[in-house]
Amino acid sequence: MSATLTLKTLTFERWQKKTALADIVLRQAVQEMQRGLIDADLGGGLVKKRVARPGGGKSGGYRTLLATNQDDRWIFIYGFAKNERDNIARQELRALKLLAKHLLALPLEAIRTALQHGELKEIPDGTITDPQRSA
Repeated sequence: MSATLTLKTLTFERWQKKTALADIVLRQAVQEMQRGLIDADLGGGLVKKRVARPGGGKSGGYRTLLATNQDDRWIFIYGFAKNERDNIARQELRALKLLAKHLLALPLEAIRTALQHGELKEIPDGTITDPQRSA
């Protein structure tokens, strides 16, 4: 088994900054999911995971959607506050599944390129530590 890639899209990172959600919370969420604690498997490589707001609990917290093969690739692609919306619309879900399929099909070299161009960001403790040095 290869090392785990834990990444986020640029769009997710922008949302994350607005919420003050720390990377350590995302890493902990991936560790929980690796132990089978996934809130919902939405199909097509897309899963939902609840995470707590800073200083709060999960029930009124955030919902994150990840593209994952449920093994060595976990990519945060979308987040929202539970108090802002209940769920994802059917059309959005289809688009997110397509994005998940695309991201999960990327070879490692394409991921390195996306990291170098800032399209993907590593959540610390992943396998690619500095794309500028590894290129």
